[in-house]
Amino acid sequence: QVQLAESGGGLVQAGGSLRLSCTASGSIFSINAMGWYRQAPGKQRELVATFTSGGSTNYADSVKGRFTISRDNAKNTVYLQMNSLTPEDTAVYYCNAKVVVIRSDAYDYWGRGTQVTVSS
Repeated sequence: QVQLAESGGGLVQAGGSLRLSCTASGSIFSINAMGWYRQAPGKQRELVATFTSGGSTNYADSVKGRFTISRDNAKNTVYLQMNSLTPEDTAVYYCNAKVVVIRSDAYDYWGRGTQVTVSS
């Protein structure tokens, strides 16, 4: 019913930048929240940055001042600008959206993930 398409991952040297994009499509009535999580090898998935249902933003302490989340509501798209990347940012980055589906309820959706690798 709803699909999340991520793009923008890749390999970058420490100190570099990447920009991730995630677009939601399908039977969308509204999007209550949308953002990014990441999972490094051997670790649990963790929040990186999200827009809440109230429109405010949440950031993990480890990315504050380096990452910026933004969105284009008309395109159902969120972006994650990642600057000053370090090897500790290496992970699979997942887009998440809490979507109210047309003529249905609210559901939690995940993208397939995009790999971000930061070399030292």
